[in-house]
Amino acid sequence: MNLASKKPLKAMPSSKAKGRNAKLKTIAMYGFLGAIAFLMLFPLLWLISTSLKSPTENIFQFPPQLIPQEPTVQNFVRVWQTNPFGRYLFNSTIVAVLTVSLNLLFCSLAAYPLARLNFQGRDAIFTLIVTTIMIPFQIVMIPLYILTVQLGLRNSYLGVIFPAIASAFGIFLLRQAFQGVPKELEEAARMDGCSELGLWWHVMLPAIRPALVTLAIFVFIGSWSDFLWPLIVLDRPEYYTLPLGVATLAGTFSLDWRLIAAGSVISIAPVLLFFLFMQRYIVPTEAGSGVKG
Repeated sequence: MNLASKKPLKAMPSSKAKGRNAKLKTIAMYGFLGAIAFLMLFPLLWLISTSLKSPTENIFQFPPQLIPQEPTVQNFVRVWQTNPFGRYLFNSTIVAVLTVSLNLLFCSLAAYPLARLNFQGRDAIFTLIVTTIMIPFQIVMIPLYILTVQLGLRNSYLGVIFPAIASAFGIFLLRQAFQGVPKELEEAARMDGCSELGLWWHVMLPAIRPALVTLAIFVFIGSWSDFLWPLIVLDRPEYYTLPLGVATLAGTFSLDWRLIAAGSVISIAPVLLFFLFMQRYIVPTEAGSGVKG
């Protein structure tokens, strides 16, 4: 047998080489994800940078300079002193808190029987509710405005939150969460003599806390940043929310983008703080994760 004719065996990669390749792949992946995150956050960074720039700096230079040469907070001071931003902030807080509270209440009350109770026409009702998601708000805007005026809710907090006290998306989200609660929890509560309302309050709602927090975040962001409906239903400045207040800056300061950016930062800061505070609660609860054997 001719040993020279045999092909030499390929050397197997060592454990060090494998570890080096895995480390390079990890670095490349995090670098790619970091670049995407920077591109997504760049408008926010540019907004904050613009709000901190002095009048002598060019905010439209290319390439953009994110670090101000002479950072100042005078833009925030001027916006706060020349406009009732404290009142706008108070109005937005009242509207957002009421909208979130009523949405969680009504959506959970509607979703619970659609998920846990058996009655005739349940699936048809749920299908009808879900199909309303496809209806654009612009189609129902005029009927809603007429109804709001007839109810005497124009220029009021209730008039702003009226179209958002419940949503088809919220009912869908909470129904899916209710369906994931173990049946054993419900049976144990009924054996202890818990009423239907007590079962909903003491057992079901704690079990779907992550879904409730998720819905609260979505509703809060939507209510806080809503511009079209408050613009339609409000014409008294004392009821203006922050988006309407920021819109008035364009006329007040003749498109001074530094001041408009400062007002925008004031507007979005509570949303970021609310999300950072609430995200810790988006975790499965012991009641909703399962039943111990």
